Amino acid sequence: MIAAPELPPLSIYVHLPWCVRKCPYCDFNSHALQGELPAAPYVDALLMDLSAQRAAIAQRPIESIFLGGGTPSLFSAQALERLLSALRTTLELAPEVEITLEANPGTIEHGRFAEYRAVGINRVSLGAQSFAARSLQILGRIHGAEDTRRAVEELRRAGLDNFNLDLMYALPGQDPAAALADIEVAIGLEPAHISHYELTLEPGTVFAGRPPAGLPDADRALEMQLACQERLDSAGYTQYEVSAYARAGRRCQHNLNYWNFGDYLGIGAGAHGKLSHCGRGTLQIERTWREREPRRYQAGSHRPPAGRVVPPGELAFEYLMNRLRLCEGFSAAEFEQRTGVSHAVLLEPMAALEARGLIESAPGAWRTSARGYRFLNDVLTEFLGAPG
Repeated sequence: MIAAPELPPLSIYVHLPWCVRKCPYCDFNSHALQGELPAAPYVDALLMDLSAQRAAIAQRPIESIFLGGGTPSLFSAQALERLLSALRTTLELAPEVEITLEANPGTIEHGRFAEYRAVGINRVSLGAQSFAARSLQILGRIHGAEDTRRAVEELRRAGLDNFNLDLMYALPGQDPAAALADIEVAIGLEPAHISHYELTLEPGTVFAGRPPAGLPDADRALEMQLACQERLDSAGYTQYEVSAYARAGRRCQHNLNYWNFGDYLGIGAGAHGKLSHCGRGTLQIERTWREREPRRYQAGSHRPPAGRVVPPGELAFEYLMNRLRLCEGFSAAEFEQRTGVSHAVLLEPMAALEARGLIESAPGAWRTSARGYRFLNDVLTEFLGAPG
C-alpha cells in the first residue's frame, strides 16, 4: 500500500536570459544582448511572475534559489537585491537557503562578487569550460583562462569559497592528456564543486548544424571521462551525479532537489517549473512553463504560466530520468512518496536492466551501475509508457 503523499522540498529557479554572445554549443534559452540590458523592466516582470504563481506554493519554505541563464552576472547586485528582497518578503526562505548565481568569467568587474555576497548570494557557478585558449576559442567563449583565475581570486576576496567550476571534455582536437590538464588547473583553484560534462551536439545549435572538426569518438571520450573521474576522486572531489563532483558537504542543494524529483517554481523567460499538489490522499504533479522570448514573457508575466498535469503513466519515466543520475540508490518507498505510483511498475524493467548489468539492486532498492551511466538513455527507454 502506498503511504499518504507528502509534498517534497521546494526550490526557485530564476531565468535571466541574456548573454554577451550565444555560444555555438548552447541550447539553453539565451539571447545575445542587443543594446542596454533591460534590468529594471525585467525585474519588474519577474516580480509580477512571482505574484502570479504565489498561490500555487502556499506557505511552503524555499530550500534553494538558483539564478541561471543566460549570463546572470550581467545584472548588477542592485538589480538582484531588488529581486531577492521581494523573495524574502513574499516567501518563507529556509534559514540556510542556498542562493546560487551563474557567472561568466568574462563579465565580472572588480569588486562585484563582494556586492553579490552583500545582497545574499552565497554560492557561485563559474562557466570556465576549459583553460586551453584554442578550446575556448572554438567554444565561442568571451573569456580566457586568466579571466577565470581572476574571477576565482575575486570570489576568495569576497569570502565566497562555495563555488563551482563548469568544465567540458571531449572537445574538438582534445585528447585525454589535454582533458586532464584542464582538471589539474581546476583542482589547483580549489573550488568546492566541479561540474564535468561531455560536449554534446544539441539539436538547434550551431554545432549541430555545422559540427566542428576533430571531435573525439565515443571510445576516446570515455577514456577522458574515466581518467578525469579518477583524478578528481584522488583530489577529494567525490562524484555524486553523472557530471557532478564535490568536496564533503558542498553538493549543490538546488540540483540535488531536481535529481531527487523535488519541486521548483520557475520564473523568468522560458523558465520551467514542477509543482506537486496533494488532495484526498492522492498526489498530482504539474509541469509549468513560461514564454521563451523575453519581450513576450515580459508582456505576459502577470498571467499564470502555461502548464499540464503529468499523467500517471509518465511519472515513472520522469522520476527515473532525474533520480537515476545520482550515484546513491533509491528505495521503493522513496519512489512511491515522490510519484504517488506503486513501485510494482518498476519490478519487471528493473530486473531486465539488472540482467544486462545496467542496474544494481538490493531488496526494495535500486541504483545505476557504472556501466548503466554510460548507457543511461537505454536504461530510461525501459520506462517509457510505464503504467501509472
